[in-house]
Amino acid sequence: MSKPVFVGAGVAIVTPFFEDGGINFDELKRMIEFQIAQKIDSIIICGSTGEAATMNHEEHIAAIKCAVDTVAGRVPVIAGTGSNDTAYCVELTKQAEELGADAALLVTPYYNKCTQEGLYRHYKKVADAVPNLPLILYNVPSRTNVNISPELLLRLSECENIIGVKECNFSQVPEIYSLCGDRYALYSGEDGLAVPMISLGAKGVISVIANIMPKETSQMIHDYINGDIEKAKNAQINFIPLVKAMFCEVNPIPVKEAMNILGWNAGPCRLPLCEMSAANHDKVVDVLAKYDTSAMKSFLAQ
Repeated sequence: MSKPVFVGAGVAIVTPFFEDGGINFDELKRMIEFQIAQKIDSIIICGSTGEAATMNHEEHIAAIKCAVDTVAGRVPVIAGTGSNDTAYCVELTKQAEELGADAALLVTPYYNKCTQEGLYRHYKKVADAVPNLPLILYNVPSRTNVNISPELLLRLSECENIIGVKECNFSQVPEIYSLCGDRYALYSGEDGLAVPMISLGAKGVISVIANIMPKETSQMIHDYINGDIEKAKNAQINFIPLVKAMFCEVNPIPVKEAMNILGWNAGPCRLPLCEMSAANHDKVVDVLAKYDTSAMKSFLAQ
C-alpha cells in the first residue's frame, strides 16, 4: 500500500459565510488554526460539509488556496474536487495540485447515475491527468445514488495514485479488504462508525464532529491504533449523542448551527440548505452542553 495521506482524524471543515453569502476567509483561517492547535491530522476543504456544491469555480479555487496557504505544510490538505462532469473534475483537480493540495477527494459522479464502467473511466481519466497527486475516492451512495463496488476498486488498483477511499457504505468494507487487501487506505465517512472501521483496518475518519471536537476525535482513532481499544470504544460510545445531533438535519446544517452557538462566525448555509428548525436548534444546544468545549472557548477568547 502507498503511504496514507494521513492517519487519524481529518476534519471535513465547514465553510463560513457572511450573511450576504460571501465566503468569510478570515474566519476560515481562524477555524483552520484552531484545528491545527487541537492536533487534527488533516484538513479536508471543499467537501460536502464545506458546501462545495454551492460554490462557483472562483470560490472553490479561493477556498483551496486559503486552506493550503493557512496550513503552510503543518498537516496534509485534501481538496474536494469531485464532479459529475469528468472534464471539469480533471480541470479542478489539476488546479488543486497546482495550488499545493496534498491530495484530492473525488466524490462519485452524482445524478448522472453512471455504470461501473463509466465510474472506472471517470476515475481513470482523472488519475491519468494528475499522476503525481494522491487521490482519495469518496463513496457515499446515500447522497449520490452511485456505489463504488469492491470489484471496481480492485480494477482501479492499477492506478497507482488512487491511494485511498472515504467509505460510507460500511457493509462492503470487509469485502473491500477481502478483494484488495491493504492496497487502499480506507477512511470512515461516518462519525458513528469510525472505530468499527478502524477495527477492520481503516486508517482514520473524515469527520464532521471534528469541527467541534478535533482533539478528542483524533485521540479516539490514535488510541485504537496504539492498542488502547477500550478507551477508543468508550470515546465512540460517548460521541453518540453528538453524532445524532449533528445529523438531525441534512449536513452541514446542524454542525454550522453548533459552530455559531459555540461562538464562531460560521454564518448561514447557502440555499437550498436553510436554517434548522427551532426544535432541532434546542436539541443541538442541549447536546453541546454535555461536552467539554472549553478548549474552543479559550481559543475564541484570544
